[in-house]
Amino acid sequence: MNANYPKYAKVKPVRVGKHNWIDRELTSAPVWCSVDLRDGNQALPMPMNPEKKLEYFKLLCAVGFKEIEVSFPSASQDDFDFVRKLIDGNEIPQDVRISVLTQARENLIRRTVESLKGLDRGILHLYVATSDLHSRIVFGKTREEVKQMAVEGTKLVIRYLKEAGLWGKIGYEFSPEEYTDSDMDFVIDICKAVKETWGPSKKADFIVNLPQTVERRPPYHYADMIEYFIERYPYMDETTVSVHSHNDQGCAVASTEMTLLAGAERVEGTLLGHGERTGNLDILILALNLKSRGIDPKLDFSDIQHIIRTIENATGIDVHERHPYAGQLAFTAFSGSHQDAIRKGLENLEQAKEMFRVGWKVPYLHLDPADVGRKYEKLIRINSQSGKGGVAYVLEHDFGIFPPKGMHPFIGAEVQKFADAHEGELDSSNLIRIFSEAFVNLSGSFELLKFSRIFPDGVSHTDESDPKARVQVKLLLRYDGKEMEISGEGNGPISATVHAIRDNAGLYSFVLEDFSERSMGTNADAEAMAFVGIRRNSDNQLVYGAGKHSNIDQAAILALFSAINLSIRMERSNKG
Repeated sequence: MNANYPKYAKVKPVRVGKHNWIDRELTSAPVWCSVDLRDGNQALPMPMNPEKKLEYFKLLCAVGFKEIEVSFPSASQDDFDFVRKLIDGNEIPQDVRISVLTQARENLIRRTVESLKGLDRGILHLYVATSDLHSRIVFGKTREEVKQMAVEGTKLVIRYLKEAGLWGKIGYEFSPEEYTDSDMDFVIDICKAVKETWGPSKKADFIVNLPQTVERRPPYHYADMIEYFIERYPYMDETTVSVHSHNDQGCAVASTEMTLLAGAERVEGTLLGHGERTGNLDILILALNLKSRGIDPKLDFSDIQHIIRTIENATGIDVHERHPYAGQLAFTAFSGSHQDAIRKGLENLEQAKEMFRVGWKVPYLHLDPADVGRKYEKLIRINSQSGKGGVAYVLEHDFGIFPPKGMHPFIGAEVQKFADAHEGELDSSNLIRIFSEAFVNLSGSFELLKFSRIFPDGVSHTDESDPKARVQVKLLLRYDGKEMEISGEGNGPISATVHAIRDNAGLYSFVLEDFSERSMGTNADAEAMAFVGIRRNSDNQLVYGAGKHSNIDQAAILALFSAINLSIRMERSNKG
């Protein structure tokens, strides 16, 4: 015996000629068949009980599946009883066909047909392993014996359906298990024999399912093999070609999409990819991929949170946070540059619509989160890797606070300093606390005790606004513990206050660099937020502060005092 075989062999390419499928484009969704209640259930550490399984079935119907494989009735009494529960309880919608699975053994086929009695529309699914690995190593059968097993199994299905009065009501699905690891010409020969045994059929009622039972090939090989089959199988006008891909190499979505280009018409899989080993094709991903490209998937995932909760409860398996659509972080950006781009994209969505002639075009978000019931407020999260854009987005959209752009780097620096010290992710409550403690109504050398505006008639009005160009202000303040009254004049309250502090009283030397203010609500009790940036004359350093107050003028003065207090604090810290 030669002991020098390579441990893993190179996969031989498929002989298909021109690979015509490469030049095709998808324009419509396939027929979807959910196998959640069969493949997804039998692979669970704790299989679903009948109540959970029924809830899951109703979910699949609500999502829009028209074909649902519900069980392996001959495998257990629970599976048999579940099929009967659906039929006897009239739980199957008129436009939905249930499917049941069986191996090609007489007692199993008989039991399977028995489970379907009284059903008006359905599918009986029989499978036979066709790979040499399975037939010879596992079962010890020749190819001819495997073919005979498929034909005899089909004859038994016909016999028992007729005896049960189900002939003409129940469609037939045949799966050559491990198709992608089988000799294709041999599989075509078996499928021809099975079809000829079954006889004439409507296309929807005879299904050849060509499964990638174990993913051993690159995705394009699967497509080549589907194209090869379709070109050589003579009964395509009476047969639906179906595919079923497992995810052993992580390529089930890509493999399946390529098989659709190659001519496959029906897709089997599960929501969230449940199934043996690494699971089956995740139909949710493929369907929403199609949606994001303008193709109606014919499945409704608009309430994805409900779908996730139902499936997690039924399976006991949590959805991974990075799942492309269902994951908690699917529409979340941590990177500062990504956050800034998302914010600008959402703010300028109308411009993008006109530019690209499409309803949704946002940086880093290929699908509108609202289409799956997600909210924009959760798009951006803050951690030590986040930048100023993301921080500003959360302040704006969660709290109605709109800092000027020049202030963004200073806010971002404070947030990053906190994140570095505490590690992990910061939520919006952390962010507003950091912002408030670092910039808003800061105490220090300057403390405002009373603010008044003096109008031309010489009358003092406290906390009132005035549209006149030139105003005078009088401030009672405490400076480094000493109470004093100062006054100044300018083209507005903030300008007048700057002159009072800097020019008239000579208390602090600076230049007003930036000023903005905005109401934080629309009702009469809404507070105002003002932002002031000053540049110290001593070293040209820019410093920002913010003020919040029910009176917009006083909010501006508090913002100026916050900036000055922060500037003095920084100077003294540097000297110390």
